[in-house]
Formats: sequence, structure tokens, C-alpha cells
Amino acid sequence: MTLAIIALGSNINPIDNIQQASEHLFRLPESRVVACSSLYRTKPVGYLDQPDFINGVIAIETNLDKYDLLSQLQNIENNCGRVRPFPNAPRTIDLDLIDYGNQTNSDPKLILPHPRAHTRAFVIVPLAEILPDFLLNNQKVTEIMRHLDLTGVTKI
Repeated sequence: MTLAIIALGSNINPIDNIQQASEHLFRLPESRVVACSSLYRTKPVGYLDQPDFINGVIAIETNLDKYDLLSQLQNIENNCGRVRPFPNAPRTIDLDLIDYGNQTNSDPKLILPHPRAHTRAFVIVPLAEILPDFLLNNQKVTEIMRHLDLTGVTKI
């Protein structure tokens, strides 16, 4: 099985939508959840005129290949009512595949590891909570976290 890291975020009915998406993740075929972070309230990035987000991270072990897993995540987003009116818009749910077996991948459909994960406290803080020794871009997430601005990231 391959270890995959999935970041969850929502700022439209966020607790309910993250709970619903998490339930779907627990039912993924050929997969099992191995760790779930706490939830964190975070400030929006990019488009700022919107409510705060609730974010978390789930680690799974899966036999799905990375493209099948990505497709499953996109199906969960669609089932939870995700729409994409413009970049960084408010959302019911956002599921990002952050890492898949420490593989690198650089085609337009899927870039691994996630190209901005190491710059996002809303990903790194919950990831460090559940897997402090996890290597992202060959660096421990706890080390990455020391270089991030954690202002506005609050455990709930």
C-alpha cells in the first residue's frame, strides 16, 4: 500500500462539509485511513473577501494508483457540491493530494508533491500534528513549519 496525504479545506458550512468528505475518504476503495489531524481555523489565501477556512489533513494507505485516487477525490468534491467560479473562491470542500508515496509527478493533471504545500501553514501544521517526521520535498514537515508564518492558524 502507498501512503497518501490529503488536505481538506472548506469555508462554506465547513464543519459539515469536512465531516461529509472525511466519511467519503473512510470509504475509499482499496484504502484505509491511518491518521486524521485536528481541524484548524485559517485565514483565506489569495481571494481575501471571504470567510475563514477550516482545514485538516488525512493520511491514507491505498492500493489505488495516484490518478485513480485523484479521480476519487474529485468525485468526492463534486458530490459535496464543489464549484469553481474563480481561483481561490469560497468552497464547500477542497481536497488536495499533497503527497503520494513520496513520488514526484509533473504532468498538467497532477503535480506531486503538491507544488505549494510547503508554503501553506494550513497544510503543514495539521500534517506535522499527525506525521511530524514526514518528509515533504526531502524536508521534515516540522522543519518546514519553523519557517512559516503561523499567524491565523488556530486549532479548534
